Amino acid sequence: MFLNLLDDCVAFVKRQAKSLGLPVQVYYCFPRKPIVVITWIGKEPNLPSILLNGHMDVVPVFKDKWNHDPFGAEMDEEGNIYARGSQDMKSISIQYLEAIRRLKRDNVTLRRTIHISFVPDEEIGGAEGMGAFTESKEFKDLNVGFALDEGIGSSTDTFVVYNGEKTRWVMRVYCIGQPGHGVLLLDNTAGEKAGKIINKFFEFRNQEKKRLENDPNLTLSDVTSLNLTMMEGGVQANIIPQEVILTFDCRIAPDVDVVEFEERLNKWCKEVGEDVWIEYQQKDAHVPVTKLDESNPYWVAFKTACENMNVQLQPQILAGITDNRFIRALGIPALGFSPMVNTPLLLHDHNEYLNKDVFLRAIEIYRNVITAIANVKNKTAV
Repeated sequence: MFLNLLDDCVAFVKRQAKSLGLPVQVYYCFPRKPIVVITWIGKEPNLPSILLNGHMDVVPVFKDKWNHDPFGAEMDEEGNIYARGSQDMKSISIQYLEAIRRLKRDNVTLRRTIHISFVPDEEIGGAEGMGAFTESKEFKDLNVGFALDEGIGSSTDTFVVYNGEKTRWVMRVYCIGQPGHGVLLLDNTAGEKAGKIINKFFEFRNQEKKRLENDPNLTLSDVTSLNLTMMEGGVQANIIPQEVILTFDCRIAPDVDVVEFEERLNKWCKEVGEDVWIEYQQKDAHVPVTKLDESNPYWVAFKTACENMNVQLQPQILAGITDNRFIRALGIPALGFSPMVNTPLLLHDHNEYLNKDVFLRAIEIYRNVITAIANVKNKTAV
């Protein structure tokens, strides 16, 4: 069934390309992981292009928790459209297409070429989706100079734009100790070591939490989060286990020295005792943020277009991660932008929805933003 859904999704994008009169290509960096790219050639195709990226996959649903069919796109009397992916991020990909449809309808021509990409696997890390694509010759041939991807909407009337993301590390901490009968009080047990390392990690977590609580100028994006998400170990209630494994999900703030941070983690393990070490399930490299100043003409064009529409922007660092991190890692400036305001944030939640008026307004916002960034003159962005 999953493969059929993939085929259906690719077929849908191809139909959209045909309706727009634009060429479409399907690339495979991995089998059954299609990357679909629609291209609108600009007046000066030799200039670095604009990439509008979106992911095709969504997170699972628990149908019994939904008031509407999660894949039915049902609209209620208030104009709220309920569907998995309505916020994350099917709406944005469709808004890209509809903005371009309106531009083409009005015979608008743009200086730079536009590529609209639809990639797989973002919700499971993106390694075999955008991660692999950015390493390919096909991506290099797109000659991308600037990219837009998803961000997070806003529950207020301020639009949030993200110029960077935290660095994600998923750590499995192995604690090896003396096994034995559950009646004994042995030294050097795996459980003792696990307790000590949890205390050290949580002391750091509490410090970051207090920083966030005590400084109103900070957001979650400005501090490092560290959470225990899994605990493994033991075979029977009356046997002291030889091994306990702790999994921590860590999101490192952009201003943290990751080399120094890793040294601190290793020091904590050494302080707990022998046979305690970290294995990284995911260890993203630190990626510099996109500059938001005059040195970045795409940002200037984006910001000016928003100001002309009375769209109030609030730049932030994204607390989570998106496919933009792969693009920024190549030195390409990229912004995360989901133009949804006055909307409850329901990404990955039950009853995810987007109001039709918010959806339609975003099409016009993208129409103006795309026009502005695609008409940036021939000047290197940094």
